[in-house]
This record gives sequence, structure tokens and C-alpha cells, in this order.
Amino acid sequence: MLPVGPQYGFGLYIHWPYCSKICPYCDFNVYAAKARDTAPLVAAIQADIHRHRTELPDHPPLDSVFFGGGTPSLLPARDIAAIIDTARSCFDFKPGAEISLEANPNDILAADLPDWAAAGINRLSIGVQSLNDDALTFLGRDHDSAGALRALELAARQFDNHSIDLIYALPGQSLEAWQAELTAATSLAAPHLSLYELTIAERTAFWHQAARGDLIPMNDDAQADLYEATQAICNRAGLPAYEVSNHARAPQYQSVHNHIYWNSGDWIGVGPGAHGRLTKNHQRLATEAARRPADYIAGNSAKTAVLPPLDIARELLSMGLRPASGFDLSRVEALTGTPINAQEIQSLVDNGVARWNAPHLALTEPGRLLADHITTKLAP
Repeated sequence: MLPVGPQYGFGLYIHWPYCSKICPYCDFNVYAAKARDTAPLVAAIQADIHRHRTELPDHPPLDSVFFGGGTPSLLPARDIAAIIDTARSCFDFKPGAEISLEANPNDILAADLPDWAAAGINRLSIGVQSLNDDALTFLGRDHDSAGALRALELAARQFDNHSIDLIYALPGQSLEAWQAELTAATSLAAPHLSLYELTIAERTAFWHQAARGDLIPMNDDAQADLYEATQAICNRAGLPAYEVSNHARAPQYQSVHNHIYWNSGDWIGVGPGAHGRLTKNHQRLATEAARRPADYIAGNSAKTAVLPPLDIARELLSMGLRPASGFDLSRVEALTGTPINAQEIQSLVDNGVARWNAPHLALTEPGRLLADHITTKLAP
């Protein structure tokens, strides 16, 4: 048996590709939302879930369902309910399954939140991105900080389990400004924070601006200072990092769905351009749905590739080192047939960036800042 698969978690990711406004940092498969009938795409997503059930007859009930995008909070509650009902009828849910919806503040203000809960949603991931109006304008968001705070208040009343997403390390952002903003965010009593450094991804509007010299990304040393300040503020607020970019007030608020990714479980990806990882017949499959909504609705087949053991091992290592809990390196060694370099591991321990309790390796707080570099050093 491969040391990856549904025994390490099983989830369903639903990609809703439409946004009211496309942000200049976004490199996801997204399209401008126009007046359009949602029914054909919802029906295609439901059909795709049914297809996966026939192809995965032995997979267990789902641990999680995650509506991402795009902006899935643009979906009417009836469509959310229809997709959840299809997932339940095809795969069933484990008791207490996490069902998350990414939501923008303006959609929360306009929605009937009890309808979302009645549809089956029990966790919100709220795309606040900043509590600073100038930063929100720079990031191309269509809400202001006052609207975000109102939305967070409403969301907290309906959903105990909710997360605030923020982006930091913006060009020109000072350490003091980020410390003040993050301190304000921790005072809102959300049980989960996702805190991401701004990434200039290829072919985004920001990438073109940077290529022209109109945008100068923050340098690595300044980003590291902000990262270290982030850990200190969150630790004081009772929101320790349980992963490189994610903080939770208690274990029950950690993202079940994201743990499936980090632990190399299985997840189905449905919706235009959605990616998945599936294990069947002793093979690890990488799937990608048709990217264009029209092609997806037309039923064009997803791309499926069989991953070789070395690729599985590298992915397992890169994802497994992200959580603060770390993971069992023998899973990587089982795929490659070669032990991880013991001298490299000892060097990491000696430098204070890792903890080693063979065969378990975990990164320390300073080590998580260097997660990508450490992964490269250990990669088979």
C-alpha cells in the first residue's frame, strides 16, 4: 500500500470560478462574474461528483468539503445545498465533517447566513485580506475595512468556526503598520487566522507591474522580520501557528481540509480547473478538470496523470513539513527505498530549525520560515 491516500484523509474540493472583481495578485482559474445562469455549471459539478463515486467505489465517507474559487459565496444558498446534498448522497460524510465556504465580506453582508448554515456550511473562510483601506485599494478588493468588520461580526454570530484571511508583506508596508493591523485582527476573537505573505505570481496584474518596475516587492529580510513579528503577536494572542501560514485558537479550529493536503490524503477536485489527488489500484493520480467553464459544462474529460514514486515522495515531503506537528519521514523512504540523509537532518537539528524523534521530523518556528529551503535540502 502506498504511504499516501484516503487513510490520511479524504476531501472534496469544489471550485467556483467566478468573481465580482479579479484581484491583481490572483493566479487562480477565475473569470469575471456576469449575469449568468448558474444551473448548468452546478449540474456539471454534481455530475462530476457522481462520476467520481463510480470511479472510487471503495473510498470512505468524506472528512471535508471545501467550496473555493473564485468566489463561491456568490452562489445562491440553494445551489450550495444542492452540491452538498449530492456529495452526501454519493460519498456520505463522517460524523462532524467540516464543510467550508470561502466568503467575501460584501457577500456576507448581502447573504442570509442562516440559509448557508441550513445548506450545510459549518465553517467560513473570510477573505478580509486587510483591515487597512489603502491596502484594500492596492489589493483590488471591493470592500472597505468598515464593511469587513461588520461582516466578521455577522459571521461570528452564525458560525463559531470561522477564519480571517489576511495578506501582508505588501510593498512599502512597515513593520509597525503590520503589527498594529495584526494586533487589531487578533482582538476580533476569530478562532482561526490564515496569514499569507504577498506572492507576485506569474501572469498576474502585479507580475506585469513588477516587470515594468511599477511595483517593487518587499525584500526577503523585511519579509522575515514581518513573519517573526506575526508569530510573536499570534502567540501572545493565543493563536499559535499550527502550519507555516495558519493559526488556530484550539485544535478543533484547525482546518480539516487543509490537513488532508498537508498529510497527502486524497481529495476530489471538481469545478473548472480544479486539481485533485486520488489513490486507486496502488497508483497515485493527479487530476485536473477542464479549465474553461464551457468545456467543463460540456463534459470534457479531466486530465489524469499517474505520479511516479519520486514525485509522490517529493510532494509528500514538501507538504508534510508545513504543519508544526511535522510528519513521519519513513513514508518518504518507503517510496524511494533510500533513507533521508542523516547528516542533513542532524545539521537541521544543530541549527535549531528542526526537531528529530526518529522517524518523525518537525520544523521549529524559525525552521518554518525556511520550509521551502529545507525541503530542497532533504528532497530525494
